[in-house]
Amino acid sequence: MNVIVTTGPSYEPIDEVRRLTNFSTGELGVRLANRLAQTGCTVFCLRGVSATYPGPLEGPRALPFTTNDDLYHQLVELGRSQTIDAVFHAAALCDFKVKQVKDVEGHQCASAKIDSRVPGLTIQLEPASKVISQMRALFPDALLVGWKYELAGTRDEALGRAWRQLRENQSDACVLNGKAYGSGFALCTPPDRIQELRDKTEVVECLPRWLRELKGRA
Repeated sequence: MNVIVTTGPSYEPIDEVRRLTNFSTGELGVRLANRLAQTGCTVFCLRGVSATYPGPLEGPRALPFTTNDDLYHQLVELGRSQTIDAVFHAAALCDFKVKQVKDVEGHQCASAKIDSRVPGLTIQLEPASKVISQMRALFPDALLVGWKYELAGTRDEALGRAWRQLRENQSDACVLNGKAYGSGFALCTPPDRIQELRDKTEVVECLPRWLRELKGRA
C-alpha cells in the first residue's frame, strides 16, 4: 500500500526572517511513518521543516514542507504520480497567515526584514488554507485520518468537534487528544465508535492494524 503521513508544524512568514508557527515536535507522525514502513507500506512522510523530534525516518521517503500551501502542492503532486491508499494527516498546520503588517503610524511594512527598532507593529491575520478540507478531492479512494488537538471545553465538546471534522471533511477517522479530551487519545470512527488509546505508542501500533483491517475488507 502507498501511504502518506504528514507531521510537524507548518509556518507562515511575517517577513523573510520571522514566522508564525505552531508547537509541534513531529514525533508521533515520524513514529507512525516508521511503523507503517515496517509493516510493508510504501510511506511518503511530509514533515514540517520546523519539526524538532530528532528521531530518524527509517524506511519512509522524507519530503519536507514549509507553509500550508507548500504542503498542499506536494500532496497534489503525489496524488497525480501515485495511487494513494491512505493519508494520515497529523501535521499541525497554521490556522492563520499574515495579511499585512503596519507600523504605529499605519504605514504598511513590506521590507524583507522589518526594522526591529520600530516602536510597535500591528499584524493583521487572515485564515490560512485548510488542507484537510481538500483531502477528499485529492484522494477520493483513500482512507483519510485527521487529527484534532483540543484544549478548551469539556470532553464531550472535544468529541463533538472530532465528529464535526469527520462529517465536514468526509474523512474515515479522527485521532483526538488534548486537555479538553483528557489523558490519552481517542480514535473516532463513524458512526459513533470511540477507541481509547493510552499514549503515542498505542496510537502508532493501532493505526497500522486499523488500516490493514479496513483494506483487507475492501
